[in-house]
Amino acid sequence: QVQLVESGGGLVQAGGSLRLSCAHSGRTFSEYAMGWFRQAPGKEREFVATVSWIGSSVYYADSAKGRFTISRDNAKKTVYLQMNSLKPEDTSVYYCAAVPWGSRWPTNRDQEYRYWGQGTQVTVSS
Repeated sequence: QVQLVESGGGLVQAGGSLRLSCAHSGRTFSEYAMGWFRQAPGKEREFVATVSWIGSSVYYADSAKGRFTISRDNAKKTVYLQMNSLKPEDTSVYYCAAVPWGSRWPTNRDQEYRYWGQGTQVTVSS
C-alpha cells in the first residue's frame, strides 16, 4: 500500500513563493510517476504538473508553466512543487498523486493516478 503525505502549504502574499513536498511511504517510489493537482472551492480538480519515474521528463499545465517547477528525489522518496510568482487564483487545495509503472504517462487525467495524498491548502492573498 502506498501512502502520500503532502506538506508545505500555507498563506502567502501574491508574488510570493511556496514549496510543497509529498512524501511517499512505499519502498518502490521510483516505480511511480508523480503528479500534482489542485482543487479550488466549487471547482473541479485540475492538473498542475507531472514528473516521470526518474525525473527526466516533466509536463505542466499552461497555468503553471514558467512559475512552477516539479521535481523528485528518489533517494528521499519525495516529490516537490516549487511555486513562484503566486497569484490569488492559485489558491486551492494541492494534492500529489502517483501513477504506477506501466501506466499511461504523461497524463493530466486524474483517473490515471492510482494513489492520492490528503491535500495541503495554499492560500494566496492579494
